[in-house]
Amino acid sequence: MTGFAGGWPSRTGIRFFKFGLVWFLVAGLGAWMLLSGYASKPAEGEPMVLATATISDPTPPAAATDTPAKTLAFNPATSEAITPEQTTPLDRLKISSQSWRRGGLGSNALVTLTLRNANNYAVKDIEISCAFAKRDGGHLTDRTRLIQDVVNMKSRKTFARLHVGFVNVNASGAKCSLIAANRI
Repeated sequence: MTGFAGGWPSRTGIRFFKFGLVWFLVAGLGAWMLLSGYASKPAEGEPMVLATATISDPTPPAAATDTPAKTLAFNPATSEAITPEQTTPLDRLKISSQSWRRGGLGSNALVTLTLRNANNYAVKDIEISCAFAKRDGGHLTDRTRLIQDVVNMKSRKTFARLHVGFVNVNASGAKCSLIAANRI
């Protein structure tokens, strides 16, 4: 007899059941080992203890009898580093005009914008972020785009119909802003 049709199950069915049970146990043990490895790591919300270091000045304070040349000596432990203020490429890079429209079947956002570079150097790899909103002004989505083109120094450049991504069909307005740029 083969199977449960009025008799005992066949040896093939028993072997298949045992073989399947073994693989089920192996898969369960593997999953348990993977998941238990995450339990041994500390949680992200736990406070972290930071070590602090103190610097003590090994030299005694200058006495009033010292000469002025000695008191004006540079001491790296007590003096502050003075660095000139660095300007970023975004300081003088602006979006002077922008507009958007739908493309494709109405789900693509195509942005036309003009970038004005007032820096004394050219910029490239300009990253923009466009925020899309509903008619009532509610926020829908954000899309970013990297423009891998060069805007020369003291010039402006218009980028027509840049595809910034897919947008919700309820979007009725867009506002783009600059995120990053690299100096050439």
